[in-house]
Amino acid sequence: MISANNITLRIGKKALFEDVNIKFTEGNCYGLIGANGAGKSTFLKILSGQLDSSKGEVIITPGQRLSFLQQDHFKYDDCVVLDTVMMGNPRLVEIMKEKEAIYAKPDFSDEDGIRAADLEAEFANMNGWEAESDAATLLNGLGIGPELHYSLMKDLNGNDKVKVLLAQALFGNPDILLLDEPTNHLDLDAIAWLEEFLINFENTVIVVSHDRYFLNKVCTHIADIDYAKIQLYAGNYDFWYESSQLMVKQMKEANKKKEEKIKELQEFIQRFSANASKSKQATSRKRALEKIQLDEIKPSSRKYPYIDFRPEREIGNEILTVENLSKSIEGVKVLDNISFILGRNDKVAFVGSDELAKTTLFQILAGEMEPDEGSYKWGVTTSQAYFAKDNTSEFDNDLTIVDWLTQFSPVKDVTYVRGFLGRMLFAGDDGVKKVKVLSGGEKVRCQLSKMMIQATNVLILDEPTNHLDMEAITALNNALIKYPGVILFSCHDHQFVQTTANRIMELTPGGLIDKITTYDEYLESDEMARKRQKSYSLSESDAEDN
Repeated sequence: MISANNITLRIGKKALFEDVNIKFTEGNCYGLIGANGAGKSTFLKILSGQLDSSKGEVIITPGQRLSFLQQDHFKYDDCVVLDTVMMGNPRLVEIMKEKEAIYAKPDFSDEDGIRAADLEAEFANMNGWEAESDAATLLNGLGIGPELHYSLMKDLNGNDKVKVLLAQALFGNPDILLLDEPTNHLDLDAIAWLEEFLINFENTVIVVSHDRYFLNKVCTHIADIDYAKIQLYAGNYDFWYESSQLMVKQMKEANKKKEEKIKELQEFIQRFSANASKSKQATSRKRALEKIQLDEIKPSSRKYPYIDFRPEREIGNEILTVENLSKSIEGVKVLDNISFILGRNDKVAFVGSDELAKTTLFQILAGEMEPDEGSYKWGVTTSQAYFAKDNTSEFDNDLTIVDWLTQFSPVKDVTYVRGFLGRMLFAGDDGVKKVKVLSGGEKVRCQLSKMMIQATNVLILDEPTNHLDMEAITALNNALIKYPGVILFSCHDHQFVQTTANRIMELTPGGLIDKITTYDEYLESDEMARKRQKSYSLSESDAEDN
């Protein structure tokens, strides 16, 4: 068990948390939610001891081990992947090192023998003999194959590093597990594996995530941060949303009845206060009136952007033809003979574990990269807007937000441009901020403003939900559902894919799998079941070999 008692954190004059009291118990998974800037990651740092609060204390049941997902992706660059995972249990690693040092002594004494025996007993009690195979099983489940287990961390790509750090946090059955955005940079298969792991995890989990499907799948409780307080709700994310909306509705209805009663009492007092025969009744009603208190209903600090993609031109029947497209990056073939045709009603989700393949395809179709072989042709009625996953170059300049967006606007009027920025929650002086100092979420909102102002009838989006809060993801999801044009997109948010796409394409080493179906139906298909069974069998075999 872990609890926060009277936790207060002030940053300058602002109180991020004010006398927060909350208890997290064993066997439960808590989803920590709140608007951007509410302090979700900060609260996890306080719980993990990485950050001190201004007041209050964090209490952990004596003897319990806490583990958290590391955010520094370069911390273990000189370490072997398998060793990095096992570092998730520091005491186990200490024992292994001390044992190794004792056994390496040329003059092994009786005292050394006694110490080694004690260490061996503790090592066995911690399942130390299974440590490597347990670490390998975690890596295999997250999609890090045996060929990478003995590589150095610095030789892995960014997404694989994230998976190793996640395996590290999960390693050794910690009593308390803190996960800050664990699904970021994970492919959908790895997310599905993590969901099952957490569902079967018997200890305490506290997780921050913007993935609604993930929270619904794994959470038993929701801890909602709003107005420097944390309110605990039983149930998953959808239950929290319905409960919080119902609570506000009930408070409004109660206030309405109170207001009607106030009006009734005031009218009686006004009418009969000067009447001697009714003065006693008027006095009684004055006392009753003084006792009526309206419930204070604070509007949520959450803000939903207004996202609405409206094509300037209706799309025709010929959309996109891709024929035998191939591309190699640094000598590795990432696209191999890809062919497909898009129709005017297609909203296509590109799925699969190869992030580079999806990004490369989108860059080619957006005209930012040339294929090595093959061709593609957009229909004459189409116009495309592209959302790049890596937007670094786009914001590497000294332009203000208004000037940056004006470049892409057909109307070069400041008021017109500011209207699109306002929809994305950039108000007032925000327009004169330099784009190069914007946060990740602000840059994404700028990119979406750009796509709205371009008014195209085809949208290409490469991981658009990265860096967005739950409210922005919901707004974008709803906008794409009602968008009348064609969409090609990749996304790790299960609910986003399920509710947006009507066609699924998976780029695999064996070629393109193309199905007109929903994402859930695709996952349940016999073809996917066979593929997953094969992957599972390989993982089991690899674990046994280790």
